[in-house]
Formats: sequence, C-alpha cells, structure tokens
Amino acid sequence: MTHNPADKPLDGRLLRSAFGKFPTGVVAVCAMHGDERVGMAVSAFMPVSLDPPLLSVCIQLSSTTWPRLREAGVVGVSVLSRAQQAHAQRLASKEADRFAGLEVTRLPSGAVVVGGTHAWFECAIRESHEAGDHEIVVLEILQLHVESHADDPMIFFASGFRGLRHVHGMSVDGRAGLEVAHW
Repeated sequence: MTHNPADKPLDGRLLRSAFGKFPTGVVAVCAMHGDERVGMAVSAFMPVSLDPPLLSVCIQLSSTTWPRLREAGVVGVSVLSRAQQAHAQRLASKEADRFAGLEVTRLPSGAVVVGGTHAWFECAIRESHEAGDHEIVVLEILQLHVESHADDPMIFFASGFRGLRHVHGMSVDGRAGLEVAHW
C-alpha cells in the first residue's frame, strides 16, 4: 500500500494512480478546422444537465489539438465502443493519421462524428473554465443520435483503454454481470 502523508505535497505519480482507479468512458471529440478534420480521444467526459442539455469534457492545457477544435465552435462528441480501441489509440496519438480507417460523418455545422459508436452529440462550445492543468469545457447539445444495438462500451482504466463486456448469466446477487476486458 502506498500512502501520501498529509504534511507533504501530493506525489504526482501516486495521484495519477489513484485517479486511474476510477473507470471513465472514452469519447472522440472531432470537428472541421477549415478543410482539415481535427480530433482527439477524451476520457474525461461527463453528462451535466438535461435542461438545458449539457455535457462536459476536460482537456489538458498543453493540448495542441484543442485550440483548433475550440476555433470550430461546434464539435462532435462520439461515445466509443469496445471494438473501437484502435480508433481511440489513433485519436490519442500525436504522430499517426488520426482518421486513418475511421468512418466519420461531417455534419452541416462542421462537427465530425464517428460511425459505429454508441451515441453521438453535436455540441456548441458554451463556456470553459481553467482548472489546474486542464480546461473544463461545457458543451451545449444541439442534436444527438443514439444507437439501439451498440457493442459493449470502451473505458479508460489504470492508464489504458479497456473494454467493458456484458457477461451472460447471472451474478450471485441475481443481476447480469460485467467484465473488464484487457487488450
């Protein structure tokens, strides 16, 4: 067991490890910047409000992609499935063609959404707040699509992409089970 005493500054590696114990969903945030498709994988995504319809993402201040997405004004937020791990890795890469082999649709607003996802949202950037080394971005949902028969979801856990898979059969408490799949 690792412990950080209260009288010492927090150890960054220990903090990252603690944050990594909480699984989060993975989304693609994409838009057109002029004639160029721009996108990134984001694991800090959260529904915010039903009325008005809002969601949020957190972006590192050091991101070189986010300034171009911010300029677009409207972005697509696509909820990735377990089967789209390679897409998430490419969208998170700094060197690869982030859209290689990725089926995308450009919406009239310039938002770009990924095909084969659980759901996608077309969002206007409403406001942002600097918080430490990240920017919390609040997005207003303009339109959305929900897939009724989607693959199992992708999660980010312990600093890596994982899949959450429904396990057939019942658990001890009589509920359907879930299993984390490692790649």
